[in-house]
Amino acid sequence: MPRLDAEQVRQFQRRLLRWYGRHGRDLPWRRTRDPYRILVSEVMLQQTQVERVLGYYEPFLRRYPTIEALASSSEPQVRESWEGLGYYARARNLHRTAQQVSTQYGGKLPDDPAIIQRLPGIGRYTAGAVLSFAYRKDAAILDTNAARVLSRVFGVRRAQGKSRLQRRLWAVAEAVTPAGRADRFNQAIMDLGATICHVRIPDCARCPIRNHCRSVQRNASSQ
Repeated sequence: MPRLDAEQVRQFQRRLLRWYGRHGRDLPWRRTRDPYRILVSEVMLQQTQVERVLGYYEPFLRRYPTIEALASSSEPQVRESWEGLGYYARARNLHRTAQQVSTQYGGKLPDDPAIIQRLPGIGRYTAGAVLSFAYRKDAAILDTNAARVLSRVFGVRRAQGKSRLQRRLWAVAEAVTPAGRADRFNQAIMDLGATICHVRIPDCARCPIRNHCRSVQRNASSQ
């Protein structure tokens, strides 16, 4: 993991959270603390743009308002509700998770990271999202947007091998996620990556972190 400057981390947290308070996206799954509803959104958002998920999220929940309702449905019914969203293994895993949670955990998603990651289709990122957004746990997340922001801001250099880079980025994510504010911080870093810190042409002029971003500093010094 790259050496992190404590003052840079504090400024990053403060400015990012302040920016999110003003510019955070208003999304339906951000208006709930229900672990099931948050899980549905996170599974739908895997490899899928927010705009596309918006057309499926609320109709799916109207048909399956609780985890027990989803568990008691059939796999063909769930697939029908998912039709057009793609990556149908996600729907199958979500259905299996609902069945396991209903039979083994009384219909409540576990708030233990080790347990929740054993459920079908729930990896480290999805577990962190549910734990922070629903249970307000101090859990870090690392989706593609967050990884891009952290790489640029803290100068995480590409390592030999994808797994090694992921380990570095997860270490940075855990180190910079503020205690007691992981839910808002995680939403903020994803929003920054989605709306400003773009893949090809980041909008650095509008970025609230630009004065503390190592990528911006490197580009300035090379000009």
